[in-house]
Amino acid sequence: MAMNVLITGVSGCVGSRLAPRLRRDGHAVRGFSRRSEEANAGTPTVTGDAVSGEGLAEALDGIDVAYFLIHSMESSLEGSFPARDRRAAENFARAAQTAGTGRIIYLGGLAPTAGAASVHLRSRLEVERILLAATPCSVAFRASIVIGADSRSFRFLVRLVERLPVLAIPAWRDNRTAPIDERDIVELLARAATSDAVCGQALDAGGPEDVTYGELIERIRDHLLLYRPALRLRRLTLTPIASRISAVIADEDHALIGPLMAGLDEDLMPRDDRAARVLEVRLHSLDAAIERALRELEEHEPLAVR
Repeated sequence: MAMNVLITGVSGCVGSRLAPRLRRDGHAVRGFSRRSEEANAGTPTVTGDAVSGEGLAEALDGIDVAYFLIHSMESSLEGSFPARDRRAAENFARAAQTAGTGRIIYLGGLAPTAGAASVHLRSRLEVERILLAATPCSVAFRASIVIGADSRSFRFLVRLVERLPVLAIPAWRDNRTAPIDERDIVELLARAATSDAVCGQALDAGGPEDVTYGELIERIRDHLLLYRPALRLRRLTLTPIASRISAVIADEDHALIGPLMAGLDEDLMPRDDRAARVLEVRLHSLDAAIERALRELEEHEPLAVR
């Protein structure tokens, strides 16, 4: 059944791939973005800001399914990112209820299997709680690292491998996660638009392989065809220091990298594979995901020795 769909974050890594995927299913897709120049090609886009609430009523007018793909990470004069996340989610939930939107689909982060969640993962869980309560058929996906050419987490790891002659990785290198192919998370999100089997649920979305962060970095190194010896720094657990150094090396904003790396201090593993089973999505292998992402990345940016 064709529906009217809104994608917030339509120009981002996932949103930009999700829009054409939904159009292939016959859905009418509308975008929502803070800046008009960020509009996704072929997608009519409403300009606004979820944190202030500007533009939400217009964006959600007549919408059946709304995707919330907004994540506040960088520094801002509008307060801490957890506070901005919460305001954006609350504004979006109210506007969706007023518009009569039947389903909100959210992409957040995996919760630690043990230990305390980092600040940014706690924020993701709080946003999830707000959006799941907004409508009876809302759905939340919790994902780890998305492997894709436009994924900032993946690109960050690629730049570290390229620019570090020795891969000196702190103690969190031995913590485990299950990265997911960008194609697979897009497919899960697309199928959730029409599946009543996932209504009101929070589903973990992991790839078919669990690896340590050290193993993931070494896989990327091998696909780049680079020789980078790995140095295990088992006593280095000072993530704030390591994140600042890593951000400089990868030429990234520490406001983004710091919270992301803070989440590496615990295992981030999916509780089960129910999302892929219920939505009948066949998952790509980790090697296939990395190779495809690197191939797409080097179409636009030079990569070291490929």
